[in-house]
Amino acid sequence: MNNLKSIVVIPARLASTRLPRKILADIGGHPMLWHVYQRCLQATKPSEIHIATDSEEIADAVRSWGGNVWMTSPDCASGTERIVSIIDRLEADFIVNVQGDQPLLEPKVIDQTIETFENTHPLPDIVTPACLLSEKGIFDPNVVKMVKNHAGYAMYFSRNPIPYVRDVESEKWFESTKFWGHVGIYGYKRQVLEDYHTLPASDLESAEKLEQLRFLEAGKRIMTFVTDHHGISVDTQWQLDLVRERYGEVKS
Repeated sequence: MNNLKSIVVIPARLASTRLPRKILADIGGHPMLWHVYQRCLQATKPSEIHIATDSEEIADAVRSWGGNVWMTSPDCASGTERIVSIIDRLEADFIVNVQGDQPLLEPKVIDQTIETFENTHPLPDIVTPACLLSEKGIFDPNVVKMVKNHAGYAMYFSRNPIPYVRDVESEKWFESTKFWGHVGIYGYKRQVLEDYHTLPASDLESAEKLEQLRFLEAGKRIMTFVTDHHGISVDTQWQLDLVRERYGEVKS
């Protein structure tokens, strides 16, 4: 299946709610988005790297790096919708959605996402990485939990701990079973994105505020693969400070 063309698209918006303008926050002398872009360039499997944004400021920055940028509507409700809005302009069989707030992303995870798609038969609709959670992560609603079947396909995603461990005190859940989370990367078969607007509204997506549940509730098959990379999505100032420290920058 090596004749399949895979690309990366990084949706990027400036008007983030919890940490305004985080996508252009300085990390070691470069904007956060630049670091994400460089990580994507280091992956060996994607044919192209694109950035989709509704901000001219972001677009100008990307052009200054020599990057490919597409302008989108400011009305896109999610990163996936931003990619869907330009799908007719993209030539690819498989599109990897990399969030623009993951400056510590390991390039190998992008390659593994593409390899999993190529090596799964029949081809899955969506691919996402799964990682074992720490004890702290189990009860953090900002850490998305998932359960998967024996074949590796996702069964459900939730902000609550899943599974619920009956007859065991919650303090001992971590010792009782494995809890899986997922890294915020999704790879989509092209047809899934082309059909996005035909998917019915999802009560599960509305309740959990997790867009992958729209696909799952519509019967799409989400294949997972295991990685030891946990990643950091920068949503708060302390997460930004942590990333800066990891890049060797001391916050004044």
